[in-house]
Amino acid sequence: MGAKLSGSGGGKYGVEQNSEINVTPFVDVMLVLLIIFMVAAPLATVSVQVALPPAVAPPSPNPPKPVYISLQRGGSIYIGDAATDLASLGDDLNSALGGRRNPTRERIFIRADQDVLYGDFMGVMNMLQDHGFYSVALVGEDKQ
Repeated sequence: MGAKLSGSGGGKYGVEQNSEINVTPFVDVMLVLLIIFMVAAPLATVSVQVALPPAVAPPSPNPPKPVYISLQRGGSIYIGDAATDLASLGDDLNSALGGRRNPTRERIFIRADQDVLYGDFMGVMNMLQDHGFYSVALVGEDKQ
């Protein structure tokens, strides 16, 4: 804030506030920045001409179709749409994967009804670990 020493009111030595904004320093700074960027912008471009070769990368393979294990309320277990049981889950899962069996990289998605018993769910998880499937994702439904 500035002060004004002369003016109306307040007597001979009255001081009143000046609430006017002085934009001159702001304009000076903006003009200096404009000049700096106008000088620096041409320096940032590369002026050396290079004939770059085309990139010939092999196409990346599509991710494999995910495998879903579904658990129903009554204890029924499904791999995709095929019914299975807990004892043959590992063998059926290996046959469902076919030739792409890589347990360290294969992700198994588990869908379970909200009323499935915890023991049934843990039985499926333990069977997956016994057969070398350690990457498991749980599928849930988003609330809206």
